[in-house]
Amino acid sequence: MKKSILQRMAEEAVNRTETVEADTSERPVPSRRHSSPVIANVGKSLTQLGEDTILSIDPSKIDRSPYQDRFNNDHEAEAELEALKVSIAAEGQKIPVLVRPHPSKPDYYQLAYGHRRLAAIKSLVTDAERPESVKIKAYVRNLTDRQLIEEQAVENGVRENLTWIEQAMWAVQLKEAGLSHRAICPVLALSEAAVSHLFRVTSVIPADIIFAIGRAKSVGRPKWTALADLLKDEGKIAAVRELLGTAEFGSKDGAGRIGMAMDRANGITAIEPKEASKAVDFSLGERLLGRMKSSFSGTTITIPKKEDAFARWLAERMPELLREYDHQSDHVK
Repeated sequence: MKKSILQRMAEEAVNRTETVEADTSERPVPSRRHSSPVIANVGKSLTQLGEDTILSIDPSKIDRSPYQDRFNNDHEAEAELEALKVSIAAEGQKIPVLVRPHPSKPDYYQLAYGHRRLAAIKSLVTDAERPESVKIKAYVRNLTDRQLIEEQAVENGVRENLTWIEQAMWAVQLKEAGLSHRAICPVLALSEAAVSHLFRVTSVIPADIIFAIGRAKSVGRPKWTALADLLKDEGKIAAVRELLGTAEFGSKDGAGRIGMAMDRANGITAIEPKEASKAVDFSLGERLLGRMKSSFSGTTITIPKKEDAFARWLAERMPELLREYDHQSDHVK
């Protein structure tokens, strides 16, 4: 089983290498061919994994990494997590997670990578008839904070690519943890120029707006940069914040939410939907004699064909009704 795990990760590392070499949209083209620093670490990680022992651990004993490289409470991520949960329930956990002994909680562990697998299995525990029987397969290794970050980078580089904005917000955390721009480059497998661009965007767009928009799987650097340019005006930040709690904003995917934010920052506001037409039925028991319907264009009364007698009676009474209305209007004035 261990051999097949290593083979799968090695194959994915090769595939990722081809992708990195093909994607030059954010990296200067070098005169010589260099592999990504993340990919360079894969071989070392595979060698280490071959020496580790796989343990079955109570999922409740594992805390997330202190370095959050993925967004929580995102609709797109929730859909992917549900799919993974179904897969694990049907086929079992194929790839172990990596943990380290928790630095401050005895008998607990801290996750290095495998966040989605851990979340899926914890959800399975909640649904299980015998929760104590659900375990998670994990490699346990003593890791420093820096090594833990590097292991997260290996998985994100090879298996579970971060979206552009997730990379940006992870870079913020790494900087807060004391890493320099140059030290962050190999962790994210980006050039110094690309890392600097991440910070240019996150220094302008407030974190609450970023997290409200979400990981935005289909949105890359250009749109986030355009939004940052718009939000250099603090007044526009306030305008965008007014959107965040609305039902329409919450119903959109990441691309839709950033589009709404950009429209609002540009001063474009959505046209309020027209008020639904109001209808009043004229009925006797279950017999419908007519319906009065009001809208912005006016009020109409519809009488079914089978109630022509009522229509003629109403027409004959109309002069009297108009006089009564006019008399009542005089008293109101």
